[in-house]
Amino acid sequence: MPDTHLQALSNAQTIRESKGRSIIAFPDTYCVIDVETTGRSPQWDHIIEVAALKISDGQEAGRFSSLIQPPSMPGGTYVDEFISALTGITDEMLESAPFAPDVLAEFVSFVGDMPVVGHYVGFDINFLYDSFDRYLDRPFSNDYIDTLRVARKLHPEMPHHRLADLVDHFGVTHNEVHRAMGDVEATAECFARLKDEALERYGSEGEFQIAFQSGGSRSVKAADIQGDAQKINEDSPIFGCACVFTGKLEKFTRAEAMQIVADLGGINQDGVTKTTRYLILGNNDYCASIKDGKSNKQKKAEKWALKGTGIEILPESVFYDMLGEELLSGH
Repeated sequence: MPDTHLQALSNAQTIRESKGRSIIAFPDTYCVIDVETTGRSPQWDHIIEVAALKISDGQEAGRFSSLIQPPSMPGGTYVDEFISALTGITDEMLESAPFAPDVLAEFVSFVGDMPVVGHYVGFDINFLYDSFDRYLDRPFSNDYIDTLRVARKLHPEMPHHRLADLVDHFGVTHNEVHRAMGDVEATAECFARLKDEALERYGSEGEFQIAFQSGGSRSVKAADIQGDAQKINEDSPIFGCACVFTGKLEKFTRAEAMQIVADLGGINQDGVTKTTRYLILGNNDYCASIKDGKSNKQKKAEKWALKGTGIEILPESVFYDMLGEELLSGH
């Protein structure tokens, strides 16, 4: 490639005018992606492996993976010793690998215009964008979701938010570290766990997005809710009972529902424990949007129920029926 072409390409790549948007979302259909490269610079280095895992309604819907033969370095090698040791990808493996134009054309056919998910995905996006520009003469413009950003919001207490840290935190299996499909599989599972946590804590994708954009936490904590002593009703079925909410409520906000519990003499809890008496479920749309249709709180409640703690799992409507309309009229 002529030096003048490289300079023009460098200038164009720095701007990346048609790059997709970085979004915070939990779409039903998306592709988890990862690339392995010869180095850190999209301008001078090259992709040597790309992988994608298509997810639809929480289930795997297809996968794509391929090595890519990059231009050889001086001396005829493709990767240096460090990259080979890090990824396990050797010159011998790349000698017979297909070239970038063919692989990238197959990749974009597989991914289409779906949003893509990755960990520290800006790195992957920049390499893909510049490689598409270089080899396919078109941009890579898919919107993208970074699990690193989501993890930082949900777990500010963690000292680091590397993929390895999330894998350890969630107990996820991570096969073939620093191979594209191995990293994709681990990222996909971590994203599913983060999605469950976000929907459980905030009630909906919209509420999580608002909290993310505001820079503060909108999740309601039990300690934030103080009951009105004049409204306490010792005849209420929730008097003295520990209650936990999960999912998006239809009739009240999470804070309003917790206030009702406190005003009637109930005890709000942030999470399900062996002392929890009632777990109140949000609407079915929420349940259908998370993995297995059950939040982590519901799964914990079911385990405690099987141990005979007396916990009851109630749909939101049943909970309100139990309290009685007259008890809700003042809220």
